Amino acid sequence: MCGLGMPELIIILVIALVIFGGSRLPQLGEGLGKAIRGFKKGLSDGPEDAAKKEKNGNNDDKKG
Repeated sequence: MCGLGMPELIIILVIALVIFGGSRLPQLGEGLGKAIRGFKKGLSDGPEDAAKKEKNGNNDDKKG
């Protein structure tokens, strides 16, 4: 199995810090959080709600 422990997560965080820099990490975290939130919302809505939104042209993703 592929288990990620604390040392592996720290190494990944350090690599991300080196690649993106300290000022860019909060923006990446915010974007990732929004993506996860949208994914969970899409799962909870179900396919019938998504089909209704497409028919009505109601797109809640463009609020912000």
